[in-house]
Amino acid sequence: MEKTASINRRHFLAAGSLVGASLAFGQGVKRDYSKGGAPVRYPDPDIVVLDDAFKKYKIGNTPIQRLGTGYLWAEGPAWNGVGNYLLWSDIPNDRQMRFLADDGHISVMRKPAGYSNGNTFDYQGRQIACEHGNRRVARYEYDGKTTVLADKFGGKQLNAPNDAVVHPEDGAIWFTDPGYGSLLDYEGFKDAANSPQPTQKEAVYRIDARGGAITKVTDEPFKPNGLCFSPDYKKLYVAETGASHYEKAPRNIWVFDVIDGKKLGPAKEFASMSLDMGKEKKAGFADGIRADVDGNIWASAGWVGDGYDGVHVFSPEGKRIGQILLPEICSNVCFGGPRRNRLFMTASQSLYAVYVETRGAHIS
Repeated sequence: MEKTASINRRHFLAAGSLVGASLAFGQGVKRDYSKGGAPVRYPDPDIVVLDDAFKKYKIGNTPIQRLGTGYLWAEGPAWNGVGNYLLWSDIPNDRQMRFLADDGHISVMRKPAGYSNGNTFDYQGRQIACEHGNRRVARYEYDGKTTVLADKFGGKQLNAPNDAVVHPEDGAIWFTDPGYGSLLDYEGFKDAANSPQPTQKEAVYRIDARGGAITKVTDEPFKPNGLCFSPDYKKLYVAETGASHYEKAPRNIWVFDVIDGKKLGPAKEFASMSLDMGKEKKAGFADGIRADVDGNIWASAGWVGDGYDGVHVFSPEGKRIGQILLPEICSNVCFGGPRRNRLFMTASQSLYAVYVETRGAHIS
């Protein structure tokens, strides 16, 4: 009798990974994300394997889901493990939104919100927000008060803080200040005097948790945007979006060695955002970035179009190994859920999520 190959469930669920690759670059079937729309056939063709290293992270029987829509520019997702909710910013509408994982309910959490962009939580569970409108990094206290952590450096006002992360060993807060929120009334408050922007050189800063001292750790990137640490906190990754205003700026992600937990070595290119899309190479921007426990970097990507916009996944060596394709420009990502194995993606007007076979390296 003819023998048939045995297929275990894990191999079955991973099957079809390369099918997604053949549907990349906008060749897949257009899907209906609206409520009541037809479900996608497994495995989800918009979770694309570009390298065998990504196969183990793709789950065959899980879909990309749109959890909510109707925002103007969604940014800054952060997961609160105690409350079992996701927080994010809807910048032009000057509000912060909340998704309750228990029942999927979405509501306004804070309005006004200082036209906040990036959010995170410290190791005491307090929310840290980068407020475009107030051009500051703020912490919201348990009693409802707001503590200003940073709004000036060197005697001059910050441009418009964008994203922040917290170091677990000393509680220091690292943040970027590219200045986008001070360039448009749409996302903050444009300088009424039309004084030159940025106010000072765009940079990455560190706020000491004990004394509150602010130090500039690097101003090498043209416009440092999203940032994250490696799982062991020995490296800092920074997304570069300077090409939005500077002709010479690369479209890439930088990596720095962290020295003594407080300083950075020189910038090195970790990964280029240029992607070979068949007939030509195209390069958009990485914005928000997060690391998983294996050291892979999950980067939001956009401003190119179908087949590019969504999430690009890079190995610890900087090789692009996978994509999650979205019908909108993706601004930020974070890992959440009780197991930190659900990737949340803020994408222009919507919030998306997908389960992956890895976990986020950090709490938010």
